[in-house]
Amino acid sequence: MNGTDALSRLQSTGRFALELEAVNRHFGALVALADINLTVRAGERRAVLGSNGAGKTTLFNAITGDFPPTTGRVRLFGEDVTDLPVHERIRRGLRRTYQISLLFGGLSVIDNIYLACRGVGRGRFSLIRPKRDDATMEMAETLLSAVHLDDIRDTRVATLSYGQQRQLEIALALAGAPRLILFDEPAAGLSPSERGELIEILQALPEHLGFIIIEHDMDVALRVAESVTMMHNGRIFKEGTPQEIEEDPEVQQLYLGQPHG
Repeated sequence: MNGTDALSRLQSTGRFALELEAVNRHFGALVALADINLTVRAGERRAVLGSNGAGKTTLFNAITGDFPPTTGRVRLFGEDVTDLPVHERIRRGLRRTYQISLLFGGLSVIDNIYLACRGVGRGRFSLIRPKRDDATMEMAETLLSAVHLDDIRDTRVATLSYGQQRQLEIALALAGAPRLILFDEPAAGLSPSERGELIEILQALPEHLGFIIIEHDMDVALRVAESVTMMHNGRIFKEGTPQEIEEDPEVQQLYLGQPHG
């Protein structure tokens, strides 16, 4: 996408990809999210960090509609989606990966990606096998390359390594031209080499595509994000650039234990 196209897209979608206004989420007497105010610009890459129980996954659930806010508002590209179900938010360009793999283990890598592309397309209910020049298959092949899985295109997913499955999940999230992706701990359980490949994949995503990443691996989070939100006890604790967060004494004491190098 060139600069003119990117500008027109920003103008048509609004300045912010995501706006959370005074979002609270209660589970009985438990306050999981407390007065969350957050904005993410269109095309922005943001990391949401914090210890276990800080409210990160609950935040994602509020954004996607899996567990809507008890109070407060959620807007996607200027549209209030607070009361919309999950599938309607997906139709508006929101995608999410999960900590637990949601893949078809008995199918090949390319078949998983093709079905994801088909599922968000107009012909999703058709039973006709795709032709060689099928546009949906061409998109699937493009996504296959984007996540570096060309060499195992026809491999059954159940036989993939854990890292390869996480790469495949990113391809599924990219299906259907998303506008904002929520990555839920994509580096969890990956080897050092697999984490390096994940960083390459995330850094190579199109500039207009924004994402929010929940991640415990600080090396991954701080290398792929341009802004960071730290959470603690269901609240926003700190916000800043990766360098500001890395050098903040309170962050170091609470999360890192020492300066991160």
